[in-house]
Amino acid sequence: MSDPVPDETTPADPSGLKSAATTEGLPVSPSLAPSLSQMHIPRQLALIDRRAVMIISIALVLGISAGFIAELLRRLISLFTNIAFYGHFSIQNTLPADAVPHLGLWVVIIPVIGGVIVGFMARFGSRGIRGHGIPEAMEHVLMNESRIPPRITWLKPLSAAFAIGTGGPFGAEGPIIATGGALGSVIGQFLHTTSDERKTLLAAGAAAGMAATFGSPVSAVLLAVELLLFEFRPRSLIPVALAAAAATAVRIGIEGSAKPVFDMGSILVPSAWSLVTYVVIGGLIGVLATFVTKAAYFIEDLFEHLPVHWMWWPAIGGLAVGIIGYCVPLTLGVGYSNIVAILGGNAKPAGITFTVEFVALLIVAKFLSWAIALGSGTSGGTLAPLFTIGGGAGMLFGALANHLFPGAGIDIHVAALVGMAAIFAGAARALLASVVFAFETTLQPMGLLPLLGGCAMSYLVSCLMMRTTIMTEKIVRRGVRVPAEYTSDFLDQVLVKHAASKNVVALPGEQPLAEIRAWLFSDVPSAHHQGFPVIDAAGHLLGMITRRDLDRPGHNSDAPLQTLLTRPPVVVYDDCSLREAADHMVRHDVGRLPVISRQSPGKLVGILTRSDVLAAHRRRLQAAQDPTPPTVTIPFLRSR
Repeated sequence: MSDPVPDETTPADPSGLKSAATTEGLPVSPSLAPSLSQMHIPRQLALIDRRAVMIISIALVLGISAGFIAELLRRLISLFTNIAFYGHFSIQNTLPADAVPHLGLWVVIIPVIGGVIVGFMARFGSRGIRGHGIPEAMEHVLMNESRIPPRITWLKPLSAAFAIGTGGPFGAEGPIIATGGALGSVIGQFLHTTSDERKTLLAAGAAAGMAATFGSPVSAVLLAVELLLFEFRPRSLIPVALAAAAATAVRIGIEGSAKPVFDMGSILVPSAWSLVTYVVIGGLIGVLATFVTKAAYFIEDLFEHLPVHWMWWPAIGGLAVGIIGYCVPLTLGVGYSNIVAILGGNAKPAGITFTVEFVALLIVAKFLSWAIALGSGTSGGTLAPLFTIGGGAGMLFGALANHLFPGAGIDIHVAALVGMAAIFAGAARALLASVVFAFETTLQPMGLLPLLGGCAMSYLVSCLMMRTTIMTEKIVRRGVRVPAEYTSDFLDQVLVKHAASKNVVALPGEQPLAEIRAWLFSDVPSAHHQGFPVIDAAGHLLGMITRRDLDRPGHNSDAPLQTLLTRPPVVVYDDCSLREAADHMVRHDVGRLPVISRQSPGKLVGILTRSDVLAAHRRRLQAAQDPTPPTVTIPFLRSR
């Protein structure tokens, strides 16, 4: 790589050498400048090209596959639930809670058996099946070029089915999301794809998994953008969106009409005072989200100090799940019906009426069961438990607000909906995904405004109270830096002509090498640059030459400088962006680029160096950090 270069803004040198601005006095001769086809010019990628269309086609097939895999996993969970709690083979959806009165204390043993199975699968299969899957997928995106081991595609759903089917307090969505992402990664590994394309397929599979679980394609896309893609551009967004749409279509085809997953009663137009209350509830849920996140990892740290092999931790966690499940049966299993009951729907799981007192007991018991099981390293999702905890807490806060302000028009079920979405917005920092998810799963448009205010407040409180999230804490501890803000590339907004140096010290190609060398060792400031453009008599670029090239012995001192040029120049157009220019520097391992114009091809109009690219960031830093004095005043506040 070329040596670092100083800022090349030195004006034309008076020493006798000609600059780009002072070549008129030289005799005109036929130009030896290379044609544009011989120069290395930055490649401008189209927003969508043939290769992107190929990835989109693969993503569509992936979305359809993820839809069927999600249905298979749901039925597998039902099968293991029926075997473990009812003793018969069936794929009918049943609740573990209904079997507790018949099983008695045996219900404590069933989650332990599931934990032993998961522990053995993790020990002798892959440790990657432990946890809820999304942090591991993020780590593969950021650190492993989106390569997930192929065995995860079947070990993850199978282990999750054992864990949830034996009473684990998890949702099916996490394993399905992880399985869809693993399938996308594996397909990308079988094909000739780039790291970015594998990331897109991984995100498409994950989004398809979530869409197939909840029938929520839009929030699935937003979740993929906020937690996996870390970008927003057509060649990644379109495949993810189409995969999610395809998976949702499969779900509708299997289950019939697009009925909301969490059916709840109609919501009335919220009043102004109730909106304020929902925003405050969102802030309180943000505090709860922070507590839940830190408590879950605190329990996980406690398991690290146990004097037994980690393979047995899921069994220990299963013991806690069984004991809590015996005392509060509705903590066992997925618990989607619990969420519907909290939201005021028609569900009445285990024949229990969801009073405020029972909901308070449920959220405490569900949290303990889920946090201990998750900390033990078993396999399962976090969304359903969080929705239960957040929805229940929102219902309690709504009931309290109703008691304090009886005339404010607060609906405790709307407060529960806000709590359900806000806890995920705060714990995972997925603001838009949380708002849209709550709408898609309930189809209640009047809930959008309370959701937006509550989730935004929860997001704000979470950002103030903790640096990481429930999705990133684990991998941050491993030294992975996770993007927290997704902004447009500043360099892509600045054109080369606005950053390049216009006063270029250029060397005439016809000048003898001896004169050039003598000038290099003079005291002229412009002679101390590390690289120089070489031009012909008409000002057209011939190539670039460095001090190292000029100092190399063995050249005829009387030979023209242009005879030392052995490779075509690496150039950039003045209307290219600095992002294209910087990528071009990296691709060709150079530290400076001659700038040419499309209007006069081959004509040298400037030079761009690494320092010019870095200096362009000064404007970005000033915009973010340097406040300006007020430019607008109010007349009656002016001092007299």
